[in-house]
This record gives sequence, C-alpha cells and structure tokens, in this order.
Amino acid sequence: MLSFVAILVDGIVYASWLFVIGIGLTLIYGVMNILNVAHGSFYALGAYSAAWLIGQYFLLDYPAAASYLLILVAAVAIGVIFGFIIERGLLRFMYDRDEVVLVLVTYAVFLILEDVMKLTWGVESYMPYQPRYLLGNISIMGLPFVVYDLCLVLLALVVGISVWLGLNRTRPGKLLIAVIYDRELALTVGVNVGRIFTITFVIGSVLGALGGAFTAPLISVSPGIGIEIIVLAFAVVVIGGLGSIAGAAVGALIVGLGRAAAVHLLPQAELFVVFGVMTLVLLIRPHGLFGRAVLRKI
Repeated sequence: MLSFVAILVDGIVYASWLFVIGIGLTLIYGVMNILNVAHGSFYALGAYSAAWLIGQYFLLDYPAAASYLLILVAAVAIGVIFGFIIERGLLRFMYDRDEVVLVLVTYAVFLILEDVMKLTWGVESYMPYQPRYLLGNISIMGLPFVVYDLCLVLLALVVGISVWLGLNRTRPGKLLIAVIYDRELALTVGVNVGRIFTITFVIGSVLGALGGAFTAPLISVSPGIGIEIIVLAFAVVVIGGLGSIAGAAVGALIVGLGRAAAVHLLPQAELFVVFGVMTLVLLIRPHGLFGRAVLRKI
C-alpha cells in the first residue's frame, strides 16, 4: 500500500511538471502548426534565470518568502522577451514554409540559445534549493513529501484551468480557436492572424519558462537540461495528440505515473516505459489519444 501511495503521489507531481511544459508546446502547435524545438530552451532559460535570481536574492538577506515571486517574475520576463523577439524577429518570416523547415529553424534557435546560456551563466551548476525547503514537509499515510513538490500540482491546475477559460470563455480565446480550425477563413473575416500568432507564441514561451523556473529548486540547473525536457515534452504531446490541451493533460498523467512506477519497481526501465507507452499509443491511434486527422497535400 505504501508503494502504491508513493507511486501515485510521485507520478502526479511529475505529471504536473510535464503538463505545465507540454501545454505550452501543444498550444503553439495547435495554433501555429509549429513543432517548436526551441521550447526546451525556454524551459532552460526559465530555470537558469530563476536560479540566478534566487541566489542573488538570498545573498542580500531579504525576506525568504518573496523568493517565490522571483520565480514567477523570472518565468514571465523570459517568456515575454525571448518569445516576442523570436516570433517577431524570425518565425513570422517563415510561416509560408514547409513544416520541416520550421522544425529546423526552431532547432537552430535551440542550439543558439544553448550557447547563449553558457556564455551568460557559464557551465557550472546552480542549485537554488532554498524555496523548496521553506514550506517544510507533509506526511501522507506515513510517507514524508516536500510541500513545494506538491505545489506543482496546484500550479498545473491553475495553468490548465486558466488556459481552458481563456480559450472557451473569452473573445480572444474564441478567435484563437477559429484560427486553429481554419486559419484562411479566419483571415478572410478580418481576424488579425499575425497578432494571434505572436500572443500564442509568447504565452507558450511563458509556460515553458514557468515550468523551468518552478523546477529550478528541485534540480541541479546545468547545461543540457533543455535537451532532456524537450524529448519528454514531445512524448507527452504525441501521446495526447498534437494540439490538444486535454491530450497534454492525459499524456502527462500517463507518462508521470508510468515513470513513477518504473522508478519504484524497475528503475532500469525508466526511459523505456515512457517511449514504450508512446509507441503503443501510436500503434493504436497514430494521431494520439485526442489528436484529429488532418488533410495534407501530397
């Protein structure tokens, strides 16, 4: 029973972290039809900026509780600045190109940003552990868990509900849905598709940076973390279906619980479980669990 509780809690926490990152990736794909490899860099930039700010903040001996605000500020600033610059400065000139070209362009951006991070923060690791342990521990059926880790579940719920409400209960959200289903028709009736693209890319970038910033106190922030997360994020959105918000949630939950079970019961199969599940889903549903088939010109 204790093993089941440990797997369930760890799996939900891990799934929450993946969902925050994956929802940004699937939102960008759903609206802009771009498989954004640079999303991993936004995650890493969010983690590095939050780690650096937290380190500087605690050196000045300010109130510790305000460090959580720094994490949020770092994520929003990174997402808005880099998302806007990349979309307006590069991607808007590429929208009429083939999808493969866009993948290569975002991969090039990913490589550039990896070097930018090394030049800015060096190659040493950052460990901003302070915010994680400020909230203490909690016991669930006799098993201790860090409260900060469980707060990631709350973060995922807030992000998921906010995105759903934004899409379904606001006028800009409904315009965005119109662009998702028929970009050309939305353009003909006067929707500013370019502005929708910019806003969507910035929001997706903020979500990627948000995942990195709130994960920074849990990990050693070092070069290469963006590569690991983009692979996992792709697995999540492919399982759920590219462009589907509900699919991102279900995909994150499947990957999170599967990985937690492997870690506790068969550690050597941790990575195999993630990609094994993805392969199985694609064999049954090639477009993912919530994906929809689209017509393509050949």
